[in-house]
Amino acid sequence: MNTNVTTNKSVQAAKNTGRVKPQKLADIILAQLEGMIIEGSLQPGEKLLPERELALQFEVSRPSLREAIQKLEAKGLVTRKQGGGTFVCNNLLSGFSDPLFELMSNNNESQFDLLEFRHGIEGMASYYAAMRGTPADFEQIQAKHNEIGNSQLEDDFRGEAEAVVEFHLAICAASHNAVILQLARSMSSLLADNIAQNLTVLAKRPDIFSKITDYRKRLLDAILSGQPQKAWGASHRHLAFIEEVLLKSTQENSRMERSMRRM
Repeated sequence: MNTNVTTNKSVQAAKNTGRVKPQKLADIILAQLEGMIIEGSLQPGEKLLPERELALQFEVSRPSLREAIQKLEAKGLVTRKQGGGTFVCNNLLSGFSDPLFELMSNNNESQFDLLEFRHGIEGMASYYAAMRGTPADFEQIQAKHNEIGNSQLEDDFRGEAEAVVEFHLAICAASHNAVILQLARSMSSLLADNIAQNLTVLAKRPDIFSKITDYRKRLLDAILSGQPQKAWGASHRHLAFIEEVLLKSTQENSRMERSMRRM
């Protein structure tokens, strides 16, 4: 009796450990595509390569690739347009564009909260970008920095703000930290609003812009030279300077409003 029980357990154990179900090829492709979305290689709104080219890139059959894309679509990560191809969904991070965030973008106190947020996220991103960035990353960061200078020639604060955000997103991408990159990207519209408002205030002090440009150039140099601690410090000094100028400007505006009320 005991022998039979032991034998049955042995057979069951063999069944449990001996049948390892191999992972489907489509699931392997799915995991790779998901990884590309997480790390930012595939960005929201970006069009995927045609099936034939993707199949060659992954060295798989088109039916397996098609099944992986169908699973991506079922998860809400991509969308297909009839005759137009497959695109990464634009609304992957829609939770950061709700009315609360729109309200925050128009609140003066929230503007300083956003500056504090930038201290944390941009400081970390700069540190890891200097530590982990590749030559290709550095080339992209340099290009985005150059675009800020080009946007300043247009005298368009919104365009300049968006160029500044793209510069910092390039730094976040160079950090090779998916959480930092996706969080910063999800906040990009709100941050662009914040920077545009800051630029509008700072425009009353033209001498300030050259100093901000100098601080940003020091940040760039620290990252490109691969000095993490220096990059972190440069990021904080850059934002601390902007915060100090904005606080002084706010105090001056308050004094002027009080004076006008007295008059």
